[in-house]
Amino acid sequence: MDFLSMTFHPNNVTEFILFGLMQNEETQKICFVLFLFFYLIIVLGNLLIVITIIFSTHLMSPMYYFLSYLSFVDICYSSVTAPKMISDFLLERKTISFIGCIAQLFGVHFFGCTEIFILTVMAYDRYIAICKPLHYTTIMTRRVCGQMVAASWVGGFLHSLVQTLVTTQLPFCGPNEIDHYFCDVHPLLKLACTDTYIVGIIVVANSGMIALSCFLILVVSYIVILASLRSHSSEGRRKALSTCASHVTVVILFFGPCTFTYIRPSSNFSEDKTVALFYTVITPMLNPLIYTLRNSEMKNAIKKLWSKKCFQQKKQICKQNMHRNN
Repeated sequence: MDFLSMTFHPNNVTEFILFGLMQNEETQKICFVLFLFFYLIIVLGNLLIVITIIFSTHLMSPMYYFLSYLSFVDICYSSVTAPKMISDFLLERKTISFIGCIAQLFGVHFFGCTEIFILTVMAYDRYIAICKPLHYTTIMTRRVCGQMVAASWVGGFLHSLVQTLVTTQLPFCGPNEIDHYFCDVHPLLKLACTDTYIVGIIVVANSGMIALSCFLILVVSYIVILASLRSHSSEGRRKALSTCASHVTVVILFFGPCTFTYIRPSSNFSEDKTVALFYTVITPMLNPLIYTLRNSEMKNAIKKLWSKKCFQQKKQICKQNMHRNN
């Protein structure tokens, strides 16, 4: 608390009032059930992927190593905003403390930026696997993969730290109403009691350029991959395209809305809340479906894992019955 007190600029605001996703009470009740269902899918679906990859010995390739971390980040990322949004559907007055707001801001950018870097690393992995298959095992070693994941976490932390420190240095003296369902940089800049032009430029340069530059890297990498597939056999081309299609779908769903939100200066676009739903809720929910339905190895691993678990449970029940009979 002492560190936070030293970091925050003195202000008169102790809490913020969130407008939420919508104002209609009946619609909010429907949304409560709907988004609670979505959040359960996010947690259970991504957790299933993590557990399957950990306990499946044949899913040891770098692609699944990165996928397990992507699923873990998706759980953390959606958990920063979704539970608060869902509970607010049942509240008439939606408030969040100043400390809680800053913590949410940090979490959104930390996990969001980490996901951007992991998606970029996954594209690099596919590039090496398809364009340099003979050198794949020597380039994408376990150590290199670990370093890439660690760099993604550090990069996300540094990015979020900059966004948070820049925001907390601003004075907030009222009003304290945020036209959003979570605390983000752009809505907070509108409430600052000072000129935020320079800060807005820093935000765009930091968030927007990271999203845009990583997106361009992804586009270039997949153009190179598609060009190199011409020399592959039809079977190899089909398998490579199937693997890449899942990743491209996730990239478009995540980077499109994210880039739209952060590449431009702060504005009054009412679409911001709807757009934010894509990268905070919709994409984390669809990721498990995209990566499992289009991946036969993952589907087979899930079936084997659960059939093995069911077999062990039946075996345990039989032992208990035999013990009772004796």
